[in-house]
Amino acid sequence: MNSATEEFRRISMQAIDFLLEQDPVTATWLGDRRFDSQLPDMSVKAMGRQTLVLEDFLTELDAVDDVELENHDLVDLEILRAQLLKVHFALTQVQEPTWNPMVWNPGTAIHLLLNRDFAPEQERLGNARARALSIPAFLESARETLGNMPAIHVETAISQLRGSLHLVESIDLPPEPALALVQHIEWLEQRLPESTRSPRCGSDLYAGILWHSLDQAIDANELLDKAHTYLDVLAHSMLDIAEEYLTLVKVDMGNDPIRTALNHIAAMSPVTNDTVLGLVESALNSSREFASQHDLVSIPDIHTDVIEMPEIHRGVAVAYCDAPGPLEKANVPTFVAVAPTPTSWSVERQESFYREYNAVQIHDLTIHEAFPGHVLQLALSRQGAHQSVVRRFGMSGVFVEGWAVYSEEFMIEAGYSPEPGQLSHLAIRLQQLKMQSRMTINTILDISVHSKDMSEDEGMSLMLERGYQEEGEATGKWRRALLTAGQLPTYFVGYLSVKELAGDLQILHPDWAPRQVHDLMLSYGSPAPRYVRELVGL
Repeated sequence: MNSATEEFRRISMQAIDFLLEQDPVTATWLGDRRFDSQLPDMSVKAMGRQTLVLEDFLTELDAVDDVELENHDLVDLEILRAQLLKVHFALTQVQEPTWNPMVWNPGTAIHLLLNRDFAPEQERLGNARARALSIPAFLESARETLGNMPAIHVETAISQLRGSLHLVESIDLPPEPALALVQHIEWLEQRLPESTRSPRCGSDLYAGILWHSLDQAIDANELLDKAHTYLDVLAHSMLDIAEEYLTLVKVDMGNDPIRTALNHIAAMSPVTNDTVLGLVESALNSSREFASQHDLVSIPDIHTDVIEMPEIHRGVAVAYCDAPGPLEKANVPTFVAVAPTPTSWSVERQESFYREYNAVQIHDLTIHEAFPGHVLQLALSRQGAHQSVVRRFGMSGVFVEGWAVYSEEFMIEAGYSPEPGQLSHLAIRLQQLKMQSRMTINTILDISVHSKDMSEDEGMSLMLERGYQEEGEATGKWRRALLTAGQLPTYFVGYLSVKELAGDLQILHPDWAPRQVHDLMLSYGSPAPRYVRELVGL
């Protein structure tokens, strides 16, 4: 090992240790257990100190003689630099702790210690207790740091903090943590009438957020144009599939064949709170077996438990993947959490939710969340031979979501369907295209909300009319677009990048089966697609 390699690896370990120590909740989520008893310091002074340390690390990285590095270390250097710049941008430009009360919710810090048996129960409870006892000082710091806030973020924080209060009350603790949460909720309620900050980032700040979220230089206007063009392509494909489907079932096409076909599929594929968990488990087994039998990707034995989703997480989707973090060393399962609807929902809202997530759509969603989507990809990002600590730490949502969307497509193009026969295959193909339409619209929403002043009526019309979404689904997505920035486009950009990567590898290796292409793509963990291209030699 030459001196440049030694120097880079020293800097990388010190930088990663620093970042994990400054963000102990993310460290817990990633699987690093050294800081499980701590909550982060997000005060203005702490952000200033962290900024200076990051700048020192960046200076040290720039001084590394990268000509002397082997390719995999050179890629890791670029991944680490991108991570440091992203955190630096968040601290100096975005500064969420000064305006977003949602980042001050300590509930996730405790939930992460209780939901998986990565250590003896007594140890996990002890760390959860330590974090809970830090809540009063943590929330006092929140009130000192928060300035003007967006009303929608305050409303959402209040709701989430009530869930955290229930969580804290379920642990044997002195009364102070719960009282601190009650006091903080009351403070936010008092601040709500004067919370006038816009939730929209504005074009300048959003440009930086988008760059760091996607880890690639991409112009928001160009991406918006690409999304609109792709949405038109999807509409033509959906119309062709819908007309073929309606012809087979002998149903009148009406004025809107796509909507008619989607309504027919939903009516013929009912889901209820009593059946949803079993349907997801069945779809998981079917998709895993199909991918293996058709030589699409190698699937090792992955301990996967289908569980009922906690009440506080319900109402967004039928299922999600809760995987161990990429730094996790304990032998712990991956969860596919499945949701009955929240108990507070009306019958009408439940029915709307299950029209959106009907039994055919559940198969497509399970491919995305389980096999060969998130469950497989995230397990391999922990177990694979080609990962480094930098790549584990610097996992990219662009690759993670892009792979999952791409896996929906290649599974269905290979012939996957819930039931044998052309009709079932057309039904899931239409649902899969609808999901692609949703991810494309998500990109349009994110860019248009934060840099184009899109109105709620315009956004809802886009989702309801072009995306064929149920009103409850569209309403939730509009709120999400206001509450976050830069994350929604990761699906669209990731899908295009991962699909292009697979296509280029197939051209480079024309004699390879899909399994060989996909196995190579997944063997490097979850770095941004541009780094995977460099690692595979493209």
